[in-house]
Amino acid sequence: MEWAGGKPPALCFAACCPLKTMALTPKRAEESATEMVQVVLPNDANPLGFILGGTVMHLIDIAAAIACHRHTRSLLVTAAVDGLEFLHPIRVGDLIILKSRVTCTFTTSLEAEVEVFSEETLTGERRMTSRAFLTFVAIDQDGRKRAVPPLIVETDNDRRRCEEAHARRAARLRRKRTVEPT
Repeated sequence: MEWAGGKPPALCFAACCPLKTMALTPKRAEESATEMVQVVLPNDANPLGFILGGTVMHLIDIAAAIACHRHTRSLLVTAAVDGLEFLHPIRVGDLIILKSRVTCTFTTSLEAEVEVFSEETLTGERRMTSRAFLTFVAIDQDGRKRAVPPLIVETDNDRRRCEEAHARRAARLRRKRTVEPT
């Protein structure tokens, strides 16, 4: 069998995963990829006629949650947002397009990347306006953490994304230790 990049796919999950995680069916990022589109209306905008940053953040959280729900088929809570950048404003009347995908899985959590684009409705011109990485924790009906399915990492780009997710997670956990009360 031929593999992308000549390598067989790997599974992305923390090395410390309990054995029960191995029984979960691994999934590809494409299986959870999500695209949301909506028009920016005046009630979404600030006095300058651009979409509110908080509205964009809300939509990013929803897009990432959908991708993660598709991957885990479980209840989830948002645990962190990393690297949120506002690159360009989006005008009233333009479309906002959010593309999300799972980038990496850990034991009970997973990360999704969301790229946000504006599209001018009359010209079709698209421009990346924001990007963020969100971490979600899977929980059961009683609010206890539960294992998530591993992510099948097939391409060099997938491997790079997952390695970067591990680095973001390590940095986030270091920061968390400095702010938690002792």
